[in-house]
Amino acid sequence: MTFEFHSSSPVTMLSVITVSALNQAVAQLLERNIPLTWVSGEISNFTRAASGHWYFTLKDAGAQVRAVMFRGRAQYADFMPREGDKVEVRALVSLYAPRGDYQINVEAIRRAGMGNLYEAFLQLKARLDQEGLFDPARKRPIPNFVKTIGIVSSPQAAALRDILSALQRRAPHIQVILYPTPVQGEGAANKIAQAIATASARAECDVLLVCRGGGSIEDLWAFNEEIVARTIIHCTMPVISGVGHETDFTIADFVADIRAATPTAAAELAATPRADWLDKLTQYRRHAERAMQRQLAAHNQTLDWLTRRLVSPVNAIKAKRQNLERAAQSLRYASAMPRQQAHSRLLNMRTRLQAQRPDLDTERIHLQEQQRRFASAFQRQTDAQRGRLGNLSAQLEMLNPQRTLERGYAILSDRKGKLIRSNKDLQPHSLVSVRLADGTAEIGISSVQADLD
Repeated sequence: MTFEFHSSSPVTMLSVITVSALNQAVAQLLERNIPLTWVSGEISNFTRAASGHWYFTLKDAGAQVRAVMFRGRAQYADFMPREGDKVEVRALVSLYAPRGDYQINVEAIRRAGMGNLYEAFLQLKARLDQEGLFDPARKRPIPNFVKTIGIVSSPQAAALRDILSALQRRAPHIQVILYPTPVQGEGAANKIAQAIATASARAECDVLLVCRGGGSIEDLWAFNEEIVARTIIHCTMPVISGVGHETDFTIADFVADIRAATPTAAAELAATPRADWLDKLTQYRRHAERAMQRQLAAHNQTLDWLTRRLVSPVNAIKAKRQNLERAAQSLRYASAMPRQQAHSRLLNMRTRLQAQRPDLDTERIHLQEQQRRFASAFQRQTDAQRGRLGNLSAQLEMLNPQRTLERGYAILSDRKGKLIRSNKDLQPHSLVSVRLADGTAEIGISSVQADLD
């Protein structure tokens, strides 16, 4: 790699410059000629300032360089570097002008050798996410009251001791079942998956913790294997993942029902503290006591009220007897008064009846006189009507056509029954009907002559 000043540089071989100008020229030269690149080394003298900036030295066996990672970049790092960590940083070579110190400005940091593993991690994460294994809708809730907790971890792991210590402190009443398995090394992923499958098949616990302590990405890699993720998905009980530290994320964290920042946090999420349950029980007891006291107070008030209403049997009988006597007196008065009133009304009505009663003998004589007069008038009217009827009958008899016929007269009519009243109604050589007193006959008309008188 070669370095050269361009003709446009303000620095020339003959000019006299200040130290600040020199450092600025060198800084521009470095930033312009050395591109952004990845540098690997070991962390030393790491410091996190109150401002959030990281300051450390990156070294290897033969050299070292100062490094700074400003807060705006450091907040996106997925782990907190520690002394002795092997890392790879993407940095821009620069120079800190006030001191003239050569340094690198770090834009990204990752654990050494993490490039390929991280790429594999991202690919598997994207594929499982596309299958819907990270969907919050399929996450199962943790039971409110957990009786048994299963733990998938290494018996020698410090994380297991932390979990047991937290559970003993928070919820000593909970039973713990360990499903031992290696948590790193060759074949660890298969053994972890087998332990999870065993816990799922036995169904001995209410919730399952899959845990291990912190470490590098290589140490945690078994929890990024697909077999572990799919076994967690098919587990018959809710799974809490507590792998690594707060900044560590694994595939197991994404597929688990709950992700805990640390194994201890996983234990805290799995079990409600015994003290909380006791507090709730105490609250329930106090509520029950207050409710019972309220009921007792209400019943005591009711008892006092009933006691005040309770009367001695002797006094009750005496009061009933008095009531009975008053009722009998009222009954006697009530029965006597209507009878007296009815008797008075009867006498009054009898007097009025006597005043209004007619004289039957006088009325009988008057009635007989009216009957006699009515019979006499009726007889006179009957005789008069009989006389008129005889006259009308004689008149009717005189007008009877039959009597006229008996005196020798006849009634002529044509064949249609029309009476012939004039000779104009007669036609020569026609037949006419002649009605006599004792029958009828048909005669022929030879000729018709008018009356010359």
